[in-house]
Amino acid sequence: MKTDTFNQVEIIENVDDGIYYLEHGWPSDLIRWHAHAPYELHLIVSTHGKVFIGDHIGRYKPGQLILVGPHVPHNWVTNKDEPGPVALRDMVVVFSHKSMDHMLQGFNEIQELMSMFELSHSGVEFVDFDLSLAMDLFGKIRDTSGMDRFLAFMQLLAELKSWPHKRTLSTAKIISPLTTSAANKINEVVQYIADHYQENLSLGKMSAMLNMSESAFSRHFAKSTGNKFVEFVNRVRIGRACIQLAETNDQISAICFDVGFNNITNFNRHFVKLKGKTPGEYRRIIQTNLGKDQSIVKPTIAMP
Repeated sequence: MKTDTFNQVEIIENVDDGIYYLEHGWPSDLIRWHAHAPYELHLIVSTHGKVFIGDHIGRYKPGQLILVGPHVPHNWVTNKDEPGPVALRDMVVVFSHKSMDHMLQGFNEIQELMSMFELSHSGVEFVDFDLSLAMDLFGKIRDTSGMDRFLAFMQLLAELKSWPHKRTLSTAKIISPLTTSAANKINEVVQYIADHYQENLSLGKMSAMLNMSESAFSRHFAKSTGNKFVEFVNRVRIGRACIQLAETNDQISAICFDVGFNNITNFNRHFVKLKGKTPGEYRRIIQTNLGKDQSIVKPTIAMP
């Protein structure tokens, strides 16, 4: 069996072209809240727990299949009472916008996948997709290379495109156009934000990381993520606050400062703007729903 394995950093930084496969069990160092420029198709094979996609929080179980778009923070956290360790929890296929852009430019037939890629900017779940079929399709990508891997990948995309039951997950949509190379330049900053959202993240500090002027950095960042720098940081912080509101009984004021906001009024204003409800209202809804083994986001999208 031929398997491509690489660590978290390689997924984020080194996927410029091609189709990559990885798998891991639980526990694993790869299980953490993170974001990256490539697209990620993520299949859960075993265990139960919570899934976090942008500002979405829900339950996961074996068979859950989600396409995560560029720069959308995500993680799957296994229940602490789950028997373990588990040899195989996740099967993952990673591919870049650059690869997709080349295909979209070269083949008109690929254009019909665009609607699915658009949904991925909020995270899109393929509801009740058959687990055995998914494992078979992912396994073909794992066990092949070259043209055979490409054909197996296209077969997987075709199955997903035709799947009638799709639902978007995060209300905080992050847009990253396929045709720009700016995403690769900004990716280091996106990952830094995901890892250091609690800190003072100034435009000057981030632009200096890339040796760019603030104005050039702002243009590239907005083009790559679809958000102004400050808006993106606030989205990441609110997404993290949603996790803490669901997972803990910490006071809302404590969560506000823990995720990087410097005052409760500012935190509440941004929370209501993104979620349409106060942090307290959100906590009551999400904890009630998760207690019933449900997800707070339920819309299903039927696509032709």
